[in-house]
Amino acid sequence: MNSEASLLPPALATSPISAPSATNPLTEPISNTDFYIGVGLAISSCFFIGSSFIIKKKALLRLSRHGEVRAAAGGFGYLREWIWWAGLLTMGLGEAANFAAYAFAPASLVTPLGALSVIISAVMASRFLNEKLNLLGKLGCFLCILGSTIVVIHSPKEKEIEDLQVLFEMLQDPVFILYVICIFGSCAFIACFVAPQYGHTNVCVYLFVCSGIGSLTVMSCKALGLAIRSTIANGSNVFSTWMPWFLIVVTVTFIAIQMNYLNKALDIFNTSIVTPVYYVMFTTLVITASAILLKEFSKMRFENILGDVCGFLVVIIAVFMLNAFKDIDITLTDVRGLMRPKMQRISQYDEEVLVSLKERRYSYGSSDVFRKA
Repeated sequence: MNSEASLLPPALATSPISAPSATNPLTEPISNTDFYIGVGLAISSCFFIGSSFIIKKKALLRLSRHGEVRAAAGGFGYLREWIWWAGLLTMGLGEAANFAAYAFAPASLVTPLGALSVIISAVMASRFLNEKLNLLGKLGCFLCILGSTIVVIHSPKEKEIEDLQVLFEMLQDPVFILYVICIFGSCAFIACFVAPQYGHTNVCVYLFVCSGIGSLTVMSCKALGLAIRSTIANGSNVFSTWMPWFLIVVTVTFIAIQMNYLNKALDIFNTSIVTPVYYVMFTTLVITASAILLKEFSKMRFENILGDVCGFLVVIIAVFMLNAFKDIDITLTDVRGLMRPKMQRISQYDEEVLVSLKERRYSYGSSDVFRKA
């Protein structure tokens, strides 16, 4: 035991480790205070992140009107736009709140609440970007909230890790290392070979890179947040070691990669499509990484696992509705028309056809017989 402690940083070697026979901190229920703090921070971050999509999209549209090289073509002219920096600052505030939320609540509880950013972004896009949000899109937004609520209700409620040394030991898990290798390999393959050919036609190409790297960003943010929380609460200066500084460098690098590919996706596709697709892919990979690293689903009952799966299926259906039917002009009036009796709909259709024919005959000079009719 002493030999193992000597290999750890001094600030971590002196921290107490829960013995295997003691109560496992991952099986203890999370406190109500931490739960509400985490949920509150996650919800507030959605307002900032959802609006940041719109602000940055406005900057990219303004840049394209000036004839600059677009972000999708490898241009970085948006760095000279103050509007884009305002959007980045707004997203930074949202990510900071989200970062703090991961220190108080499980990732599988915080991440699904990002569906609120889908709603905010879709509504603001229809208001400020003149992007169409028809009735099916509004129903899709509602289903995003419904599916995320189901996931939150059935999410793990175990207490978060409070010992930084325990988390560092979990980072050495072979299964998690394999996940990291798979994410790095797939993202590198897509960025080098798939994106140049299909990035302009498939929204999932750039967003998969954002989501894959983003899942690792959340894990590093969780470790960094635990280090900050441990320093404030316990007074142990873990920042005297190299590991927290390494986590800061990794987090900043991963966020820069996410921003680059997210800008490319926003430059090509509508915000109402980018936001929900990014939400589904990002949430799925974050929960997968969290389940592998933190074992958050190991103590769940079958009905809660089934509830999580059903919640994700609802969100996927919502994203399909937002994406597949975005160009269909359907309103609530059209739905009310379908609810009328069949004979009434047929008579109304015949009257509309007759009026249309009369207007066409008058326009091109009709016969007197038809005019008398």
